[in-house]
Amino acid sequence: MLLKATQVAIERGDRKLLSCVDLSVAGGEIWQLVGANGVGKTSLLRGLAGVARLGVTGVILHGSTFLYLGHASALKLGLSAVDNLRWHPASDVTASTSQICESLAAVNLAGYEYRPVGALSAGQQRRVALARLLLSDAPLWLLDEPFTALDVAGCEWLEACVRDHVNAGGAAVFTSHQPSRFGVLQQDLDLGQYVV
Repeated sequence: MLLKATQVAIERGDRKLLSCVDLSVAGGEIWQLVGANGVGKTSLLRGLAGVARLGVTGVILHGSTFLYLGHASALKLGLSAVDNLRWHPASDVTASTSQICESLAAVNLAGYEYRPVGALSAGQQRRVALARLLLSDAPLWLLDEPFTALDVAGCEWLEACVRDHVNAGGAAVFTSHQPSRFGVLQQDLDLGQYVV
C-alpha cells in the first residue's frame, strides 16, 4: 500500500468540508478525486500530502515516498526552467543539468531551458512544473489539477506519462474537472458522498 487514509475529515476555517473519507492506494492504481467546485478536492489532496496539517484529522499513512504537485506551478518567475527544476524542494537535487534538460525536452521545452520562467506562457510554465515528474523516482504522485493550462499535446503527454508510471508499479491520485482520461485504469473517489 502506497497510501492509506482512514476516517479523514477536512475543515477549512470554521467550516467542515468532508468527513469519514477512506482511501487505499496501491501500486498500479490511478485515483481521481471528483466533486463539485468547493467540495474539498484540493484540501483533501493537500491533507494527504501533509501540506495542510491544520484542519485535517484522521489517519494518513504513506508506505513510500511521494511527489506532490499543487494546482499552482510553484515556480520562481525570475529563474530559468533549469534553475527551477534544480532548486525546487520537490526535485531530486542530484539530477544533473543534462537530466534536467532532457526532462524539459520531453515536455516540449527544448530551447527554453535558460529562459526566465516568467517569460513563458501559462501552459509552458505548467510543463516546467510537470517536468518534475521525470526527475523523481517517488512511487506515489499526488497531482492537483495537473491538466490545467495544457494544450491537447500536453494533455496527451501527461496522460501517457501517468500510464507509464502506473504500469511500472507507481500510483497517482489527482484532481481534475475533466472527464476520465484513463478508462478502466482509473478509479473515482466521489467526495460528494463525504460532504458534511
